[in-house]
Amino acid sequence: MKALFVPVFVILALVSAVVPLSAHHTWPVSYDRLVTVKGTIIDFKWGNPHPMMTLEVQTNGGQKEKWEIGGPAVNRMEGNGWTRTTVKPGDVITGIGYQFADRQKIIKLERIVLADGKELLLYGR
Repeated sequence: MKALFVPVFVILALVSAVVPLSAHHTWPVSYDRLVTVKGTIIDFKWGNPHPMMTLEVQTNGGQKEKWEIGGPAVNRMEGNGWTRTTVKPGDVITGIGYQFADRQKIIKLERIVLADGKELLLYGR
């Protein structure tokens, strides 16, 4: 029984070390240019892996589009002064960040600007 315990323990230790690494990922964005979208928050989900906001954005042609914008993990956003009540549905914000490389309407935020002009960083830069 003791001989079986050691290999099982080693296997469990190795698996537990690898699982957090596989959970980490990068955003599939294009860093060629910053994208700016201004709109009304219609949903805000405060949770990991990334707090996300859904914005309703009016296009130059008068159409409405939905954009998903988000930042880093909750603990990193909290480190930059964010809380679950920093923004809420109905707030008008401007999001500045990098769009998904496949042109989906999803942005990895670098910062936002609130309606009163206050700028909030997401990554501490």
